[in-house]
Amino acid sequence: MISTPTTPDVRLEHEGGHRFRASFATGAPDLVTDEPPPLGMAAGPDPASLLATAVGNCLASSFLFCVRKARIEPLSLGVEVRLKRERNEEGRMRIAGIDVLLAPRLTDADAARLRRCAELFESFCVVAESVRRGIPMDVRLVPAVVGLDPAERAYSAAD
Repeated sequence: MISTPTTPDVRLEHEGGHRFRASFATGAPDLVTDEPPPLGMAAGPDPASLLATAVGNCLASSFLFCVRKARIEPLSLGVEVRLKRERNEEGRMRIAGIDVLLAPRLTDADAARLRRCAELFESFCVVAESVRRGIPMDVRLVPAVVGLDPAERAYSAAD
């Protein structure tokens, strides 16, 4: 059974236009998000870029965890993420795929011992493995309508 946390992981507060301020339950600094023009002003990363960041960062962290357990310390690690965008049957833009490139710089001795981590690290990435399989979501719309009980105004995407 999947449990839902009682405290939201992220809260978004609309600041104007398509710009939002995200605050995190972890205590991390707030982050401003925005859509690129013509919808927004690109005052921060857009949702698709945040998804790409989450996938790339999670894979890189999983890779680093694995190689460090194997006593391999990369000299550096670069990550590039490319989103494949295309329109669905209704003409709406969707992310059809994600390409990730991890480029560690390693010594010859470390590179020779990399095989096990190369086969294993992806399976430990919570974000990439979840996105890859698809994530069930319960989306609710709860408009603030004066005079109605909140339970009477919740709408689910499943309804």
